Amino acid sequence: MQEKFDVILLAAQRTGVVNPLAVAHGVSHKCLIPIAGEQLISRTLKTVTSHPGCRAVHILIEPDGRESVEPVAMKYAREDLPIHFIASDSSIAESVILGCQNGTAPFIVTTADNVLVKHETFDKVLAALNGGADAVAGLANRNDIRAIHPKAQGGYYEFRDHGYANCNMYGIAGMHALKAAEIFREGGQFMKNPKRLINAFGLFNILLMRFRLVTIDGAFRRMSKRFGITMRRVPLTDGTQAIDVDNDRTYRIVEAVLNGNVDSLVIED
Repeated sequence: MQEKFDVILLAAQRTGVVNPLAVAHGVSHKCLIPIAGEQLISRTLKTVTSHPGCRAVHILIEPDGRESVEPVAMKYAREDLPIHFIASDSSIAESVILGCQNGTAPFIVTTADNVLVKHETFDKVLAALNGGADAVAGLANRNDIRAIHPKAQGGYYEFRDHGYANCNMYGIAGMHALKAAEIFREGGQFMKNPKRLINAFGLFNILLMRFRLVTIDGAFRRMSKRFGITMRRVPLTDGTQAIDVDNDRTYRIVEAVLNGNVDSLVIED
């Protein structure tokens, strides 16, 4: 029997800030940008809702964006697969917590611009949760991502064993696993704030990662100890899973992947 899960879909943009790519395409929200003839959120929802395990979708978006996004999203709602809208918080972590509080575990968290996501990725996240993890994150390595296109990612998290990029795919086994997100409740640009970073992961852990003295799995073991839950990475060998639509460069790459002509795409420095 197919295990059921709820999807937390992050579609909001920062309050008072219109995404530059959305402006370039003449829409109010990035998730409404058309790509290869279809809006970003529409493509993502098509994959999400066609997975046989998807039980419900909870879309996190600011209140003034719901009116534009709802008509697109509700095309994918079914009697056995409701789509709920939840007002997002200024903090991404707080938005995730809100989504989980309104749903049923386990949860898979992703973003509305993750248009290349595949069913196999959901299956791997679920398998990791079923294997005893409380919280997981999908990660692809540098070689697999560059095999799709050399400019697919602007930078990587460098560890002793390899360079990695996140795939905007996270799994949460239950509400108990959300305690790791409590440290993010202050909101703001967490990763640009050294104090918040140190409070969350510990100075020693940050130094180990900064100087590449720990492997990626070693880092997850240390984070597990820090937060008191089992955190694991989900290795994703399909490099497309780490490419979402962040800017014009990644828009062009994702469009080329969808159109099947990425091998001929040239992007100048």
